[in-house]
Amino acid sequence: MQPELGVTQSGLNYSVHSISRVLASALTASEFFEQYQKPGVPVIVAGLLDAELDWSLDYLREKLNTFVLPIRRYGWKRYEQDKRTWQSIGSGTEAQRVPFIQYAEMLESGEAQEQDIYLVKRSLKNTPLEQNLASLQQVGEKLGLAPMSDFNLWLGTSGHITCLHYDPMDGTLIQLHGAKKVVLFPPSQLYNLYPFSFWVHLRHGLKMRASYSQVYPERPDFEAFPRLRQALQHRYDDVLRQGEVLFIPAGWWHELTTVGNEAGDVMVCSVNRFWQVPAVRSLRLWSKWRVHLGSVCAIPHILGDVIRAIASGNAQALSQIWQKI
Repeated sequence: MQPELGVTQSGLNYSVHSISRVLASALTASEFFEQYQKPGVPVIVAGLLDAELDWSLDYLREKLNTFVLPIRRYGWKRYEQDKRTWQSIGSGTEAQRVPFIQYAEMLESGEAQEQDIYLVKRSLKNTPLEQNLASLQQVGEKLGLAPMSDFNLWLGTSGHITCLHYDPMDGTLIQLHGAKKVVLFPPSQLYNLYPFSFWVHLRHGLKMRASYSQVYPERPDFEAFPRLRQALQHRYDDVLRQGEVLFIPAGWWHELTTVGNEAGDVMVCSVNRFWQVPAVRSLRLWSKWRVHLGSVCAIPHILGDVIRAIASGNAQALSQIWQKI
């Protein structure tokens, strides 16, 4: 595949690689394993879901109604700051729990857009949507994947950025309404993307994450991060459209930006799930072991938080600690 030429917001030229696309009808589980999961190659698969499946705001409001879900108020100024000054990142950022109908009102009023309020990583287990997962279950069954987590719901407005990071397990991102811009980098670019050290967990516990990058791929600072020039030559860009499924192998860096849809609907809904990594790849994947080392470093901080929550009788704080773990 010949890369195309792209340009960052800073005006730097870099090589753009497209993510492979394949139709589910042309792919067996054994072929998926040999071509993509075993070697750890990302791919977008179309045709895995029912064609009429659409988790629109009206659909979710009908199903979830007053069910309480977690949201995070990120705010747009956060993305103007040097990440090295952040005190929390990803799921380490404090969440607020609200009824879904309240969040739906935030979406419709524009409040969610103005403040970058995102509904984040809520397991669909024990929710009203749990009975509506038959189509999603087909993803793992057709691709021959072994689940390591529940399905998780993600919901927000256009423009929200899930900052550059990687996961220690294979993952699938299922696009159920709207679209997402996807930026990927292979595990080989680990240190060219300047991850936070796993030692950061000693100070911050799980509020910070060794699996996150300190750089902004769209606004590269080569004075602070000179090796980023090398990483940009290995960048993949694409758009994940409604009804498509993105397979993200463990250790692959990904940054996701919500972009709405062609009809002007700014609400974007995705579901992800994590899967077992084949042993042949898992054992030699240093990126994965860095995350586990970070979790070990976080233990003293976590225990301290648990003791303080129990001592104060704060059940909500204790619940939030378990959610981060």
